Amino acid sequence: MTYVSQLNADLLSFKIATERDELEQLHRLNYRTFVEEIPQHHRNEQRALVDRFHNDNTYVICKRGARVVGMIAVHTRRPFSIDEKLPNLDSYLPAGWSFCEIRLLAVEPEFRNGVVFRGLIREITRYCFGLGINASVISGAVSQLQLYKHMGFVPFGPHVGTADAPYQPMYITMDAFAANTEPTMARNGRGSATPPPVSFLPGPVDLHPDVRKAFSAQPISHRSEKFVEELQYTKDLLCDLVNAPRGGVEILLGSGTLANDVVATQLAALDQPGSGLVLSNGEFGERLIDHALRAGLRFDCERFAWGDALDAVTLDGMLSLHRSARWIWMVHHETSTGVLNDVTHLARICKTSGVNLCLDCVSSIGVVPVDLSDVHLATGVSGKAIGALAGLSMVFHQGAVRPCARAPRYLDLSLYAEAEGVPFTQSSGLLNALRVAVERTLRRGGFSEVRGLAAWLRGELRAMGFYLLADDAVASPGIVTLVLDPRESALELGDALARAGFAVSYRSTYLRERNWIQIALMGECTRHKLELLLRAMGHLRAQPRVRRSA
Repeated sequence: MTYVSQLNADLLSFKIATERDELEQLHRLNYRTFVEEIPQHHRNEQRALVDRFHNDNTYVICKRGARVVGMIAVHTRRPFSIDEKLPNLDSYLPAGWSFCEIRLLAVEPEFRNGVVFRGLIREITRYCFGLGINASVISGAVSQLQLYKHMGFVPFGPHVGTADAPYQPMYITMDAFAANTEPTMARNGRGSATPPPVSFLPGPVDLHPDVRKAFSAQPISHRSEKFVEELQYTKDLLCDLVNAPRGGVEILLGSGTLANDVVATQLAALDQPGSGLVLSNGEFGERLIDHALRAGLRFDCERFAWGDALDAVTLDGMLSLHRSARWIWMVHHETSTGVLNDVTHLARICKTSGVNLCLDCVSSIGVVPVDLSDVHLATGVSGKAIGALAGLSMVFHQGAVRPCARAPRYLDLSLYAEAEGVPFTQSSGLLNALRVAVERTLRRGGFSEVRGLAAWLRGELRAMGFYLLADDAVASPGIVTLVLDPRESALELGDALARAGFAVSYRSTYLRERNWIQIALMGECTRHKLELLLRAMGHLRAQPRVRRSA
């Protein structure tokens, strides 16, 4: 959906505008082009021109570094601006096509050598192909009519606009657009690359620039004094984030699966081994059962319906039913469903009963308040709601950890504690990124922003006719799970969104089996990004290719 090119020895990038600064810059570029250069709109003190279709537009931009040097807008919802100029627009257009309107092409004067223009067109074409749009209408400057015709545009109807700025209505197929831009790019010998789409995944998540910068810093040895100091500082930040005792966390080079294996190993090393209880109400609860089985633990398990939360009444019943359990292991935020389980209540009654509570907090840390003050063992990761890169996991613990002489060295938490957290090779880049991400999370001072964003998103999705899996009272703000109608295909809709530049979660086996799609509000997620996603989803739902055959 994007390529990069070399111009004046500076790297150009093409992308959908998602950040506030990008939008502000394109409004100013819009003003310079369509107010100061082309007298189409009135001047204003702000020297910014916000298009009247702004809320329905998707903008493709060209950037050189942080500067926006070119832009173009696509509008996919009727009425288009040209509808107002030609009330009988459909009479001019071929029947049966899916149209959008491409408008507001603006490029800074020093970049008008064709490279930026072709890049914008290429990006907009790919975006439209992803939405199932196969043609576009535009109003092109009359002075450039021969150029437009050369590119494959078909003029129709009378001129519109003003005497000072006349425009010719035209249409073009996306196939013609692609055919007239791709070969030109190849002839120019420009390199191409596809950047990550706008991510609504639980991982990898969109990263803040400060996190990216921290990761790219010059690597240092994991045996150096500086690394050990940075590691200790990051561990202190993590403990502050989840209200764990200072020194009560170890950072591992690996995924959440590794961290949960370490927890299983610690449970196997209890001074007075006894039976435990694993509670499952989703895919990752099932994985905890598998961890416990592979570690040879003695335990019972209780399974609940996916989408149902483990509330106080249910948890009280489990403790009464399993009075001999010495430990309980469960997931806080069940990633597979988006449900939050009531671990606050469980921690309180486990402390009173002398039961060791262990939690998988992989998807909860960073998106909801987490209090591990009364939790025996808990796991987290760097690459989800905390907003860093994947690759590090953590095990929080109360007090001294137990040596596990029979366990593989990598799973023995005591080796980490004895070696100041560095028994094996670590990555300074991943640690730097984690530190900055945790600092940013702590500075937010709460989670009201993501809660408000999730509440708004859930309302918008319901208004669009989607059924959401979890009740609002028990739903995590971090993940929204859509249960698609049997006549719709989550796989086809997810693939189409990917082609349009949006990454949602739908390819995991447990999601494919249930025809579910998930939208994660983790990392650098904003309302504007979600509005772009919803706009694309609304357009795609009407397309035949996201419908299942009868």
